[in-house]
Amino acid sequence: MKALIREGVTTVEIKTGYGLDFESELKMIQIADKLEENYPVHVEKTFLGAHAVPPEYKDRADDYIEYVCEEMMPKVALHVSAVDIYTEHLAFNLEQTEKVFEKAKDLGLHVKIHAEQFSQMGATKLACKYKALSSDHLEYIDEESVKEMAKSGTVAVLLPGAYYFLRETKMPPMELFRKHGVAMAIATDLNPGTSALCSLQLMMNMSSVIFGFTVDEAFGAVTINAAKALGLEKSKGSLEEGKDADFVIWDVEHPRDLICSFRPTSVFLSVQNGEVVDI
Repeated sequence: MKALIREGVTTVEIKTGYGLDFESELKMIQIADKLEENYPVHVEKTFLGAHAVPPEYKDRADDYIEYVCEEMMPKVALHVSAVDIYTEHLAFNLEQTEKVFEKAKDLGLHVKIHAEQFSQMGATKLACKYKALSSDHLEYIDEESVKEMAKSGTVAVLLPGAYYFLRETKMPPMELFRKHGVAMAIATDLNPGTSALCSLQLMMNMSSVIFGFTVDEAFGAVTINAAKALGLEKSKGSLEEGKDADFVIWDVEHPRDLICSFRPTSVFLSVQNGEVVDI
């Protein structure tokens, strides 16, 4: 958190999903609460209990989804703003995903999805049916699904750190997102397994060098589009009257310098909720 704040980050999303039982998932939420209490940052919390099938549920993914929906989600609903699921051949299928989405809908929670990272399953298209805030990864998404994202307003959250860390070779279809007007955001995807990279500025560099983002796209991807991916576009992501006073002043000559030269010490001033941040 300190590293991100030093780079001017004022809002973060923290997802659970590394416990896979109620006590551990709740502990992650409580830690996220403590971070928000003790640091100048706004924290959006997302429940990702359906991240993987835990060992004790081996070959019983349906039973685990039942546990997630009936035991875990009702208990964490008051502590999170959204529910996420990893839909992929090595995780959960479409039927299991829809069950999680239906439960989230009943509980009044936003939905998100990890999808099309290694294969095209139609997962994002399903998520759009539930007006998902975002879909992460998307290397294998097809044009029909991209069109559905445009209709539902679902944000494409691209993760250049994971792409780099896993040495992937198939990139997300940038031109399709542009063609159909899908908002693109970028995130660190900071996690110990597939993207152990704690720098949003580095992600801006990677998104431009690897994925071909323009300077304007890279800045939009960590401001207004990032806010939209969290359902916060009415309060964050741009400097407008009535929105939260979250902004950063950079010691650079041109906006592209922040991306091209990757200067993580170039923050001159960071303001979160109207207060100057001690960095």
